Amino acid sequence: MILSILDTDLYKFSTSNAYFQLYPLAEGTFTFNDRAKEVYDGAFLDALKEEIKALGSLALTEEEFEYVTGRIKYIPRNYWEWLTGFRFNPDLVEVRLDDEGHLQMEVTDYLYKVTLYEVPLLAIVAELRNRVRGVKADVQTALGILDAKLETANANALQFSEFGTRRRFSSELHDRIVAELKDKCPKYCAGTSNVYFAMKYDMIPIGTFPHEWVMFHSGVFGYKRANYLSLEDWIKVYDGALGTALIDTFTTRSFLRTLTMKQAKLLDGFRQDSGDEREVGDAIIARLQEFGIDPKSKVLVFSNALNFQKYKAVADYFRGRIKVSAGIGTNITNDPGIEGYKPANIVMKLSKCRMSGKDPWEKVIKISDDTGKHMGDVREFDIATYELHIGE
Repeated sequence: MILSILDTDLYKFSTSNAYFQLYPLAEGTFTFNDRAKEVYDGAFLDALKEEIKALGSLALTEEEFEYVTGRIKYIPRNYWEWLTGFRFNPDLVEVRLDDEGHLQMEVTDYLYKVTLYEVPLLAIVAELRNRVRGVKADVQTALGILDAKLETANANALQFSEFGTRRRFSSELHDRIVAELKDKCPKYCAGTSNVYFAMKYDMIPIGTFPHEWVMFHSGVFGYKRANYLSLEDWIKVYDGALGTALIDTFTTRSFLRTLTMKQAKLLDGFRQDSGDEREVGDAIIARLQEFGIDPKSKVLVFSNALNFQKYKAVADYFRGRIKVSAGIGTNITNDPGIEGYKPANIVMKLSKCRMSGKDPWEKVIKISDDTGKHMGDVREFDIATYELHIGE
């Protein structure tokens, strides 16, 4: 189900490299969460274990090495040289069903390695749930549904990127969809987050950093300065490249409070992944104006469960005020047109971390602009909301 070691999101490699360069001794645990609380059986679990075992055979090929070192130059060559020797270790993945049949999955390792497990594991679960339940997609039907969406994008000049690896219907359908994006929406599809398909179809690989980067900083440095320090470290590693900041790890309001003029000027834009798009965008614009920065010089990237009609309304609202783009995932890669079908609603987040093996483990959490996306320990949630003045 995973086609290559590059069959994952670009931000997994950019974040892995940031750990690799700055925090090579840091360790972390990623924990799976099924928001829909679906029930599985032993046959599913056995099939999942086989797919996880298959991950161990993946390795960066010579052709892939030439591609990433030539195309993704903001990640240094020494990182890609290390990746040529990296192998997934299936034995590190703890997977079971609890007494109610809910899937439980965790993996722990050095952070520069363990971060690479997240997207492949999610993509396997998303596809495998369809296989074991006998849900099959008609490719032409799915592509027909996609074509109607691309007509909306083309007619309304809606720039977007494909972000759908982690919850795709299948790797096969994902492949066909990216080919369709390349062919039928070359002007407004800016690229794909999937590095393998970016290479295969000569598209731009898209991505920056995830919630886990800020969560790690909160675990080892504290909540109050996590947003600030995570941005400073990102700038230290990438020197202005990959300059789209994810803003909602501890609510957008908290992010904006510690954002500095230097950071705001260096950043290309801001990614909204929760909350109301209009409210969040207005807050970003207001903060930029406080700094004397023209909002039209920046971009807002919307990625919160978007479809093209919703995105059109949001783009119309901000037109002429700030540049807009979107990262659209599940709505592109898992919309097969099957009556009654619902895509997987799964995530895998950093749940604990430590600076090195000599340090105690620290639980980490996420306080989203949407309450349904909160994740983590209740006691830590109380500490963070107090220290960050959330709700005041």
